[in-house]
Amino acid sequence: MSAPERRSVVVGRIGRPHGLRGEVSVTVRTDAPETRFAPGTVFDVPGERLTVAGHRWHRGVLLLRLDGIADRDAAERLRGTVLTVAVDDLPPPEDPEEFHDHQLVGLRAELADGRPAGTVRDVLHGPAGELLVLAREGQPDALVPFVRDIVPTVDLTSGVLTLTPPEGLLDLPPET
Repeated sequence: MSAPERRSVVVGRIGRPHGLRGEVSVTVRTDAPETRFAPGTVFDVPGERLTVAGHRWHRGVLLLRLDGIADRDAAERLRGTVLTVAVDDLPPPEDPEEFHDHQLVGLRAELADGRPAGTVRDVLHGPAGELLVLAREGQPDALVPFVRDIVPTVDLTSGVLTLTPPEGLLDLPPET
Protein backbone atom coordinates (compact mmCIF):
# COMPACT_ATOMS: atom_id res chain seq x y z
CA MET A 1 0.00 0.00 0.00
CA SER A 2 1.41 3.41 -0.90
CA ALA A 3 1.57 6.37 1.45
CA PRO A 4 -1.25 8.91 1.09
CA GLU A 5 -0.38 11.84 -1.15
CA ARG A 6 0.28 15.06 0.78
CA ARG A 7 -1.66 18.02 -0.53
CA SER A 8 0.29 21.21 -0.84
CA VAL A 9 -0.34 24.84 -1.69
CA VAL A 10 1.85 27.27 -3.55
CA VAL A 11 3.35 30.03 -1.39
CA GLY A 12 5.72 31.46 -3.99
CA ARG A 13 7.63 31.09 -7.22
CA ILE A 14 11.32 31.84 -7.63
CA GLY A 15 11.99 34.56 -10.18
CA ARG A 16 15.19 36.01 -11.49
CA PRO A 17 18.44 36.23 -9.56
CA HIS A 18 19.28 39.42 -7.71
CA GLY A 19 22.92 40.44 -7.64
CA LEU A 20 25.92 38.15 -7.86
CA ARG A 21 25.75 36.28 -4.53
CA GLY A 22 22.86 33.90 -5.17
CA GLU A 23 19.85 35.84 -3.94
CA VAL A 24 16.61 35.12 -5.78
CA SER A 25 13.47 37.19 -6.16
CA VAL A 26 10.20 35.52 -5.20
CA THR A 27 6.68 36.12 -6.43
CA VAL A 28 4.80 35.78 -3.15
CA ARG A 29 1.50 33.82 -3.07
CA THR A 30 0.83 33.90 0.68
CA ASP A 31 -0.56 36.37 3.17
CA ALA A 32 2.20 35.50 5.63
CA PRO A 33 5.54 35.88 3.81
CA GLU A 34 7.48 36.62 7.02
CA THR A 35 6.38 33.23 8.38
CA ARG A 36 6.45 31.19 5.17
CA PHE A 37 9.96 32.36 4.20
CA ALA A 38 11.53 32.56 7.65
CA PRO A 39 15.16 31.41 7.99
CA GLY A 40 15.29 27.64 8.41
CA THR A 41 12.17 26.98 6.33
CA VAL A 42 12.70 23.98 4.07
CA PHE A 43 11.02 23.57 0.69
CA ASP A 44 11.06 20.17 -0.99
CA VAL A 45 11.29 20.80 -4.70
CA PRO A 46 11.90 18.20 -7.41
CA GLY A 47 15.39 16.82 -6.96
CA GLU A 48 16.46 18.86 -3.93
CA ARG A 49 15.63 20.56 -0.67
CA LEU A 50 15.95 24.32 -0.43
CA THR A 51 16.55 25.85 3.01
CA VAL A 52 15.96 29.55 3.55
CA ALA A 53 19.09 31.20 4.95
CA GLY A 54 17.57 34.68 5.06
CA HIS A 55 15.17 37.08 3.42
CA ARG A 56 14.74 40.79 2.91
CA TRP A 57 12.49 43.15 1.02
CA HIS A 58 13.92 45.29 -1.77
CA ARG A 59 11.63 47.80 -3.48
CA GLY A 60 8.57 45.71 -2.67
CA VAL A 61 10.11 42.43 -3.87
CA LEU A 62 10.97 39.57 -1.54
CA LEU A 63 14.56 38.40 -1.91
CA LEU A 64 15.69 35.05 -0.50
CA ARG A 65 19.10 33.67 0.36
CA LEU A 66 19.11 29.88 0.17
CA ASP A 67 21.68 27.52 1.70
CA GLY A 68 24.10 26.26 -0.95
CA ILE A 69 23.11 28.88 -3.54
CA ALA A 70 26.17 31.11 -3.58
CA ASP A 71 26.28 32.71 -7.02
CA ARG A 72 24.15 34.09 -9.80
CA ASP A 73 24.44 30.93 -11.94
CA ALA A 74 23.11 28.71 -9.14
CA ALA A 75 20.29 31.20 -8.53
CA GLU A 76 19.43 31.29 -12.24
CA ARG A 77 19.06 27.50 -12.22
CA LEU A 78 16.19 27.88 -9.73
CA ARG A 79 14.20 30.36 -11.82
CA GLY A 80 10.59 29.21 -12.13
CA THR A 81 10.79 26.82 -9.17
CA VAL A 82 7.46 26.64 -7.37
CA LEU A 83 7.65 26.77 -3.58
CA THR A 84 4.91 24.88 -1.73
CA VAL A 85 3.96 23.97 1.82
CA ALA A 86 1.89 21.01 2.96
CA VAL A 87 -1.74 21.88 3.62
CA ASP A 88 -1.42 20.18 7.02
CA ASP A 89 1.29 22.71 7.97
CA LEU A 90 -1.01 25.71 7.50
CA PRO A 91 -2.62 27.12 10.62
CA PRO A 92 -6.35 27.81 10.29
CA PRO A 93 -7.19 31.44 9.55
CA GLU A 94 -7.86 33.44 12.71
CA ASP A 95 -10.91 35.17 11.22
CA PRO A 96 -13.85 32.84 10.44
CA GLU A 97 -14.56 35.02 7.39
CA GLU A 98 -11.14 34.23 5.86
CA PHE A 99 -10.19 31.13 3.91
CA HIS A 100 -7.07 29.55 2.49
CA ASP A 101 -7.19 29.17 -1.29
CA HIS A 102 -7.10 25.38 -1.03
CA GLN A 103 -10.28 25.46 1.07
CA LEU A 104 -12.17 27.24 -1.72
CA VAL A 105 -10.86 25.31 -4.73
CA GLY A 106 -13.29 22.51 -5.56
CA LEU A 107 -16.34 24.07 -3.89
CA ARG A 108 -19.59 24.01 -5.86
CA ALA A 109 -20.92 27.48 -6.60
CA GLU A 110 -24.68 27.86 -6.51
CA LEU A 111 -26.99 30.80 -6.94
CA ALA A 112 -29.20 31.73 -4.00
CA ASP A 113 -32.09 29.85 -5.70
CA GLY A 114 -29.98 26.65 -5.81
CA ARG A 115 -29.12 26.70 -9.52
CA PRO A 116 -25.54 25.54 -10.19
CA ALA A 117 -23.11 28.23 -11.29
CA GLY A 118 -19.88 26.21 -11.56
CA THR A 119 -17.00 24.90 -9.48
CA VAL A 120 -14.19 26.99 -8.00
CA ARG A 121 -11.10 26.09 -10.05
CA ASP A 122 -8.68 28.71 -8.69
CA VAL A 123 -8.34 31.87 -6.64
CA LEU A 124 -6.55 34.82 -8.23
CA HIS A 125 -4.99 37.50 -6.03
CA GLY A 126 -4.99 40.91 -7.67
CA PRO A 127 -4.42 44.46 -6.52
CA ALA A 128 -8.16 45.06 -6.19
CA GLY A 129 -8.80 41.83 -4.25
CA GLU A 130 -9.41 38.16 -4.81
CA LEU A 131 -11.25 36.64 -7.76
CA LEU A 132 -12.75 33.15 -7.81
CA VAL A 133 -12.24 31.34 -11.10
CA LEU A 134 -15.38 29.32 -11.76
CA ALA A 135 -15.18 26.39 -14.15
CA ARG A 136 -18.53 26.13 -15.93
CA GLU A 137 -19.75 23.23 -17.99
CA GLY A 138 -19.99 24.15 -21.66
CA GLN A 139 -19.00 27.78 -21.00
CA PRO A 140 -15.79 29.68 -20.50
CA ASP A 141 -14.50 30.14 -16.96
CA ALA A 142 -16.02 33.07 -15.09
CA LEU A 143 -14.20 35.46 -12.76
CA VAL A 144 -16.20 36.32 -9.65
CA PRO A 145 -15.05 38.96 -7.16
CA PHE A 146 -14.71 37.30 -3.75
CA VAL A 147 -16.65 39.93 -1.81
CA ARG A 148 -19.51 39.49 0.67
CA ASP A 149 -22.10 41.16 -1.61
CA ILE A 150 -21.49 38.55 -4.34
CA VAL A 151 -20.40 35.56 -2.20
CA PRO A 152 -22.49 35.89 0.97
CA THR A 153 -22.07 32.31 2.16
CA VAL A 154 -19.17 29.83 2.16
CA ASP A 155 -20.04 26.46 3.69
CA LEU A 156 -16.91 24.32 3.80
CA THR A 157 -18.76 21.44 5.46
CA SER A 158 -21.25 21.04 2.61
CA GLY A 159 -18.72 22.07 -0.05
CA VAL A 160 -20.92 24.86 -1.40
CA LEU A 161 -20.64 28.60 -1.72
CA THR A 162 -23.62 30.78 -2.53
CA LEU A 163 -23.48 33.50 -5.17
CA THR A 164 -25.66 36.58 -5.59
CA PRO A 165 -24.03 38.02 -8.74
CA PRO A 166 -25.09 41.30 -10.28
CA GLU A 167 -26.91 41.07 -13.60
CA GLY A 168 -24.62 40.01 -16.45
CA LEU A 169 -21.67 38.81 -14.34
CA LEU A 170 -22.21 35.15 -15.18
CA ASP A 171 -24.40 35.36 -18.30
CA LEU A 172 -26.65 32.59 -16.98
CA PRO A 173 -29.79 31.41 -18.75
CA PRO A 174 -33.00 32.81 -17.28
CA GLU A 175 -34.81 30.92 -14.51
CA THR A 176 -37.34 28.41 -15.75
